[in-house]
Amino acid sequence: MSDGYAMELCGNKAAWQIAPEGVKSIDLEAVGAKIQASGYTVDLQNRLCWTFSGPCDLTLYPSGKLLVKTEDKILASEVASLHVLEWTRN
Repeated sequence: MSDGYAMELCGNKAAWQIAPEGVKSIDLEAVGAKIQASGYTVDLQNRLCWTFSGPCDLTLYPSGKLLVKTEDKILASEVASLHVLEWTRN
């Protein structure tokens, strides 16, 4: 863990999984609205996940985990910080 989250490269090396520390579940609508307010477009929303497009593609899960689809580790880290410090905060 670092900076309040774990960041793991997915097997295909084209995405990163972000797991916020201490978060067991989130309100998809509330967090989704914050992501949308940050400039991302909602592509899909259902009870299992929300997907977004923007500087990179995102998939948000009810557990609070976020899949960041990019090979760019710096961009993934920036998104992870937003997710932990802004989007998942009440």
